[in-house]
Amino acid sequence: MDQNLEYRQQLLEAYKQQTAPFWCYLPWLEKHAGQTGSTYYHDPEATEHSFQFPVYDSTLMRFVKEMSGSALMDKNYQYIYTRNRIKTHDEERKVIRGADLREWDMLRGILSKYVLGGRTKGYLWSQGLQEDIYYLVLKQMQKIIEYWDRPLGMEDELQG
Repeated sequence: MDQNLEYRQQLLEAYKQQTAPFWCYLPWLEKHAGQTGSTYYHDPEATEHSFQFPVYDSTLMRFVKEMSGSALMDKNYQYIYTRNRIKTHDEERKVIRGADLREWDMLRGILSKYVLGGRTKGYLWSQGLQEDIYYLVLKQMQKIIEYWDRPLGMEDELQG
C-alpha cells in the first residue's frame, strides 16, 4: 500500500512540475477561447494571386513554443486518436472532461495534436484555441493534480 501511495506521489510531483509552468496561460486561454488567435497578413499592394499567410497572436505563439519543448508532448499522439476512436472536437472535449489520472497520456496526446501537429498544419494552433482544447486540457490536468495531491482523508472533508 505504501509503495502505491509513494509511486502516486512521485508521479503527481512529476506531473505538477511538467504542467505548472503553463498554468499562467489559463486566464488568457479562457478569455480567448473561441477566437482564432490569428489573422491573415494582407499586403495592400498585393495582387489577387498573392500568397496570404497567417500572423499568430504572440501569446499563442509563446505558449506553443514553450509547450512544444515540454515533457507534455507525445510524438505518437496519432495513436491516442486511433486507439480511442476520437474523430471530432466534441469527442475530444468529452474525453478531456472525463479524464482522470489514468487518462493522463490521453490528455497529453490531445494537446500534442494541436501543438506538434501545428508545425506542419499551422491551422491546428489556431484551432486548439478556437475549439477550447488548450484551456480544457490544462484545466483538467490541474484538477487531476489538485484532487490527487491532497493528503489522505481530505477527500471526505471536501465532500461533506
